[in-house]
Amino acid sequence: MRRSFALANVRCAGCARTIERALSPHFGPVHVDLTQMPRIVTVELKGPEEEARFKEILISLGYPLIDERLSTGAAIGAKARSLVSCAIGKFTLAKGEENGSHQSP
Repeated sequence: MRRSFALANVRCAGCARTIERALSPHFGPVHVDLTQMPRIVTVELKGPEEEARFKEILISLGYPLIDERLSTGAAIGAKARSLVSCAIGKFTLAKGEENGSHQSP
């Protein structure tokens, strides 16, 4: 079933890129809507086990669900991880744009 979730700590296309790259191998096409606050991720989940894995991956990247109850320490850790994930996403976006600009017509 296709479901949408509100995420914390998602700021930009770099964040979205990291989320899409981490989730798509497990769940197929992933869409992160950057036009709304909080940001919304839409993904295909087939059951409770997949939803648990989905949440686990997001937390590991620093992007918990907006309604996820985290301790203060865990919330600070998630924020820090999201900054690193964001930077990685921005780097891969820039690298992709750079590679595209050097291709022959």
